[in-house]
Amino acid sequence: MGAAVAVKELIVSGKLKGTIRFYGTPAEEAVGGKIYMAREGLFNDLDVCLDWHPDTKNEAGTQSSQAMVDFIVEFKGKSAHAAADPWNGRSAVDGLEAFTHGVNLLREHVLPSVRMHYAIKAGGDVPNVVPEYAKVWMWVRDSKRSVVDQVFARVKDIASGAALIAGVEAKVTVQTGDYEMLVNRTGAAALQKNLETLGPIVYTADEIAFAKKIQEVQGGEQTGLDGAIHPMKETQEHPEGGSTDVGDISWNVPEITLLTTTAPKNTAWHGWSVVACSGMSIGHKGLVFSSKALAMTMVDLFENEQLRKDIREEFEKRKGAQVYKAYIPEGPAPIPTN
Repeated sequence: MGAAVAVKELIVSGKLKGTIRFYGTPAEEAVGGKIYMAREGLFNDLDVCLDWHPDTKNEAGTQSSQAMVDFIVEFKGKSAHAAADPWNGRSAVDGLEAFTHGVNLLREHVLPSVRMHYAIKAGGDVPNVVPEYAKVWMWVRDSKRSVVDQVFARVKDIASGAALIAGVEAKVTVQTGDYEMLVNRTGAAALQKNLETLGPIVYTADEIAFAKKIQEVQGGEQTGLDGAIHPMKETQEHPEGGSTDVGDISWNVPEITLLTTTAPKNTAWHGWSVVACSGMSIGHKGLVFSSKALAMTMVDLFENEQLRKDIREEFEKRKGAQVYKAYIPEGPAPIPTN
C-alpha cells in the first residue's frame, strides 16, 4: 500500500503517466482468495503485478513454489452396536484407515518432489458404536501442477478402493489449489537493482538483542537479523518451501516478488515469534524498505517501455501453451467454519 500511494502521488503530480492499482487479497491461507480473483480475470489487464512477502532475508524472488491441491475425503457407512451386532454395521473409519494406508503405500511410488499430508477431521464418536462417518483433509503438492494432477488422480482411485474394502461410500471434494509460481527473472533483475541502490536494512542494538532472544527461546542459533541485500539466485527446478496463491496470478500476468526481512532466521514461521518481530520496529523497518523497493521498481516500469516488453516476452515464453484453469470449485469462495 505504501508503494501504491507513493506512485499514485507521482501520477497525480504529473511526473508519471498510467494507472496504479492496489489489490487487497484476503484468505491467502484459507481458501486462496487470489485464485478466485484470478479466475474472474481481475489481473488480466495488468502490464506487471508486484507483491512482497515477509522473510528472513532481503532478495528479489527468483524461486518458484509448490503447486498444490487441497481436498476433503469423506466416508459414509452404517452405524451398529459394536458388541451386539457389528456385522450389521459398515465402518466409515475402516474406509478412512484403508485410505490413509493406501496413501502411505503410494509414497514409495511418487517423485521425490511430491509432498502428501493429511489430518483426520472426523473418526467416530464412541468406541462401542460402528462409526457411520469419517473425514480426512489432505493436500498433495509438487513443483509442477501437471504432477499434482497425476498424483491426485491416483489418490482419488485409492479413496474409491478404500470404500470398496470397507463397504462404504467415499466422496472427494476439492476445496482449493495453487499453481506453482511462474518466475520472471527479467522483472526480478529490475527489482534487484533497486534493492542494491537502497542498501541493507540497519538494525539497532536493541533490535538485534530482541531477535537473538527470540532465537534463544526457539532453540535456534543466535545469529540476530540479516539486513543484507542478497544477490539474485539461480532458479531451481524443484524449489523448497510451500505454496502460495500468488502462483495463480503469475500464470495470468508477469509477477515480480520481493522478499524482505521481518524476523530472524531459526524461528518458527507462522508462529508467535515471527508475529512478535513483525509487530515491532523490526517488522516496521521491513515494511518501509518493501514500500521503497516496490515503488522504485514501479517507477522503472512506468518509465521504461522496453523493460515492460522484455518482462512480457519472458512471461509468454515461460508460460508456453499452458491454459490457465483455476483449481477451485465453481461458485463463490466458501466461508471457513473452523
